[in-house]
Amino acid sequence: MVTTRRQYKERVYETHLLRRSYREDGKVKNETVGNISHLPPELIEIIRRALKGETFLGAEEACEITRSLPHGDAVAVYGQARALGLPEILGPACRERDLALALIVARVLRPASKLESGRYLSDTSLGQDLAVSAGDPDALYAALDWLGERQEHVEKALARKHLHDGTLVLYDVSSSYVEGRCCELAKRGYNRDGKKGKLQIVYGLLCAPDGCPVAVEVFEGNTADPNTLSAQIDKLKQRFGLKHVVLVGDRGMITQARIDEELRPAGLDWITALRAPDIQALAAGGVLQMSLFDDRDMASITAPDFPGERLIVCRNPDLARLRTHKREELLAATERDLEKIAAAVGRQRGPLRGEAEIGVRVGKVINRHKMGKHFDLTIGAASFSFRRKHDAIAAEAALDGVYVVRANVPAADLDDAATVGAYKSLAQVERAFRCLKTIDLHVRPIHHWNADRVRAHVFLCMLGLYVEHHMREKLAPMLYDETDHEAASAARASIVAKAERSQAAKAKDATGRTPDGLPVHSLRTLLADLATYSCIEATTALNQKHAFTLYTRPTPTQKRAFELLGINPECSQ
Repeated sequence: MVTTRRQYKERVYETHLLRRSYREDGKVKNETVGNISHLPPELIEIIRRALKGETFLGAEEACEITRSLPHGDAVAVYGQARALGLPEILGPACRERDLALALIVARVLRPASKLESGRYLSDTSLGQDLAVSAGDPDALYAALDWLGERQEHVEKALARKHLHDGTLVLYDVSSSYVEGRCCELAKRGYNRDGKKGKLQIVYGLLCAPDGCPVAVEVFEGNTADPNTLSAQIDKLKQRFGLKHVVLVGDRGMITQARIDEELRPAGLDWITALRAPDIQALAAGGVLQMSLFDDRDMASITAPDFPGERLIVCRNPDLARLRTHKREELLAATERDLEKIAAAVGRQRGPLRGEAEIGVRVGKVINRHKMGKHFDLTIGAASFSFRRKHDAIAAEAALDGVYVVRANVPAADLDDAATVGAYKSLAQVERAFRCLKTIDLHVRPIHHWNADRVRAHVFLCMLGLYVEHHMREKLAPMLYDETDHEAASAARASIVAKAERSQAAKAKDATGRTPDGLPVHSLRTLLADLATYSCIEATTALNQKHAFTLYTRPTPTQKRAFELLGINPECSQ
């Protein structure tokens, strides 16, 4: 190919001619076989290179995809863990640390057994980077054991990061069932999971004021909630080195015995609530009078039975209506079942007879609806009658919607509204338990038999919750979670009233769209969407040894999620 240039009136003209040379009668001659000057410059360049011997392939022939791996969800969770400094918190770099970190990420992405987590991770970009092998479960169990041994060190680091002297510490207890009968921690106890016949473990979760999990402890399955408190006090005072904190726990946790025997000697303050019998005693003694709520829903009182403490009495009218309605439903259901028993006693053919037989039937009804205290029951050998205790029902109904928050924290440090708000913040621990047990992390069922591995498994799940907690904070604009907490607080009539959603949150709920027009997600569905962002391994047809990595183009939703997390998905590994 020959290219010539000529200039005419300050303009340069290029001519591209295809020419061939041949010999005729012993002489070399040249012949123009075509003029390709009218073709686009890039096509002319391809023709030029082809004439020089280069080989060109089509797009499908030039690149061969050898593997496509899910990447977006793994890099999002792993990137968040790195942003939190979790690898450094876990310990010095080693093989066990990499695998433990991979198990934590897998627990957030797809909770499963350790063996299944290994299989799953081996087919993701994260598993490739951390060299997780589906065929080496022993390495994963060794990493789990290593993590369990590091629990005290890790919890100390988290406490230094999220707790300090004078802070609130939220504490609550839950339980989960255990498969098998070989674990020494597994016992029969109060089963919150409703799994009849299953052994269980009990675990207590310590959280920072914002609900961020800091520490977890596993107890035998028959351990009563108050009996877990001493271990937490030792942890706060001895292991974490905190001189003074305010422990927030529910009414079943921080009892009078625990206050006298453990909290006061340890120098800790507390915020809890009174049980129903204590509230009824205050009302009967005239200390708690309903006239307090004539023009307000919260008041602070003192009582001789609680020296040096503040009792903040609250009444929520919405809660009162709900409890009144529920009680009436249960009373009516109890009456219907008792009427069936009375009819069986009074029927002509095959009547129900005998105090024991009748009592067994009545006991089943009473246990089912828990309304026995509101009925007078008369059982004879051939008779049965019942009636409501109207005075007792009225006395209980008068206190519907009333609860009393109990605290020894001075009002100068924490006013009444802040104290009630601190007690209500236990709802964040309850949400954490829901995430741990059902929605996201699936701490149950527990198949481990070794007690140390059961503890390590629960700790692993807590670390997954720690990563997820911070992910939710960053991704809140894309989730159904609240983002404008100040507006939500301003919309609430009182701290006693039900929490309100901000207008921004209500708009997301109503439209299913974020302000920038993207679909609103739950964390689960957002991670599923991010999983479609793939890492592609490919080679060239001309050189199979030359491998390279490509990434799919992120969708607007994926791009926004990576921006909120502060992650570049192409280089976060």
